[in-house]
Amino acid sequence: MFRSATTGLSSLSRRLSPWTLLILSVALVVALPVIVVLAHIVMPTQGVWQHLASTVLGRYLGNTFYLTVTVGIGSMVIGTGTAWLVVMCRFPGRRLFEWALLLPLAVPTYVIAYAYTDFLQYAGPVQSWLRAVFDWGRGDYFFPDIRSLGGAATLITLVLYPYVYLLARAAFLEQSVCVLDVGRTLGRGPWNLFATVAVPLARPAIVGGVSLVLMETLNEFGAVQFFGVDTFTTGIYRTWFGLGEQVAAAQLAACLLLFVIVLVLLERWSRGKRQYFHTTNRYQQLPEYRLPGWRGVAAFMACATPVLIGFLVPSGLLLQMAIAKGDTLLGTRFLDFAWNSLMLAVVASLIAVGLAVVLSYGVRLHDSPLTRIATRVASMGYAIPGSVIAVGILIPFAWLDNTLNTWLHAHYGKIVGLVFSGSAFILVYAYVVRFLAVSFNTVEASLGKVTPSMDAASRTLGQTPAGTLKRVHTPIMRGSLIAAGILVFVDVMKELPATIILRPFNFDTLAVRAYGLASDERLAEASTASLAIVAVGILPVVLLSMAMRRSRPGSGRR
Repeated sequence: MFRSATTGLSSLSRRLSPWTLLILSVALVVALPVIVVLAHIVMPTQGVWQHLASTVLGRYLGNTFYLTVTVGIGSMVIGTGTAWLVVMCRFPGRRLFEWALLLPLAVPTYVIAYAYTDFLQYAGPVQSWLRAVFDWGRGDYFFPDIRSLGGAATLITLVLYPYVYLLARAAFLEQSVCVLDVGRTLGRGPWNLFATVAVPLARPAIVGGVSLVLMETLNEFGAVQFFGVDTFTTGIYRTWFGLGEQVAAAQLAACLLLFVIVLVLLERWSRGKRQYFHTTNRYQQLPEYRLPGWRGVAAFMACATPVLIGFLVPSGLLLQMAIAKGDTLLGTRFLDFAWNSLMLAVVASLIAVGLAVVLSYGVRLHDSPLTRIATRVASMGYAIPGSVIAVGILIPFAWLDNTLNTWLHAHYGKIVGLVFSGSAFILVYAYVVRFLAVSFNTVEASLGKVTPSMDAASRTLGQTPAGTLKRVHTPIMRGSLIAAGILVFVDVMKELPATIILRPFNFDTLAVRAYGLASDERLAEASTASLAIVAVGILPVVLLSMAMRRSRPGSGRR
């Protein structure tokens, strides 16, 4: 018995190599906010839940459900339809729309909400023009209120549909000509082929895009808060800061987290055991259906409308407001806001890419169920709303600060203040937890393309695993590492819920500055910070589209 136990411990120690231990440590640190949030489910709340249930909980549930369903369906229709048009059809402006349809991804939802509120409100240019032309007064006409649940759903859809477009377009580009030829020999026209062949084959990609949209919708805070729409995310913020109830806020966050987990499990269950493989290597140029006359015009309008409403109009409005008035602190404290945003984004992106390399390379060296599970746990942060992560981080670090100050005061009579929860460190930690998955997926895909023979050749030349990573893999993956860093950088620049909850005192970013001014109805001044955030996000979007154009096997360079 003793020998068997000793043998088991020895076997376990051999399996837990330094790389495996490093992966497990990263997974534990990243999963800490989730563990903290879930641990608060069973804690008493002293009647706060009864108060929430009798007042606002029903509204939180109804509004959140309406937003997820509406935005999910709208994004699926717009993203899948436009992806099919630019991949399979030929019409005027198609090359332009290949990358232009991704531009709304550079606009945060709260930014587009600020722009359209100023544009469509009662004192805005649209309603002022209508009253001047038709000689109308207040109450003489009906105009839809943009600051409503329907308005929030519409604007969020116009910003998030590129997630579906991105993955659907990639799936359509990868489809085999043989499958499409079989459909055409069976008498299916272009639109019938799209509905019965192309979409079912692209289903995993489309569902994946919709899942990302739903996660971002659940994470949305700025737009719904500005519009006065009560959702779970705004409820967490109000319960924490308005009622001062940490436990109740954590339990709301746990409910939202469980809802996200259910969404992910439902998506996996809906696939069943179905697999989606290519059974041919015939990757020729895809057929392009010409759309002459009114069909081409209709396709042009279908692609132009989301770009116009989701990017061109709000960007133009922000530029006009920034030039006409802009931020009064431009040139003074505005540079501090920009520096804070850039510093946080650069540090978080470097750490996220570094951890992604460690995780993906560790799995490559020691591919086991334990390491695979650990990496999945470490990369699940993107599916968790920023407000949930913020609550899960703030509770343990606030306790740590209080414990440290109590001990120092008892032994040395000193208080050092909020060392952890009152510094920028806690923000960087939240960003890494939230966006590690973005960098990990990119790095993992790039590392998977490096043939294992390079590892063997490097080891025969006397290189250690760390030396192989530094001298062989990193130079090969340089482009993907830069791409992963850019994606995390842009996401950090746009992140609002976690930033608002966790930021240190008197430490503002561009996102917080724009949100604060807009909350005070100073939309013209908020335009400067909003425009800066949009400008930062444009370049990665264009580079992403250029990479997608060269992604189809056998297509060659044009």
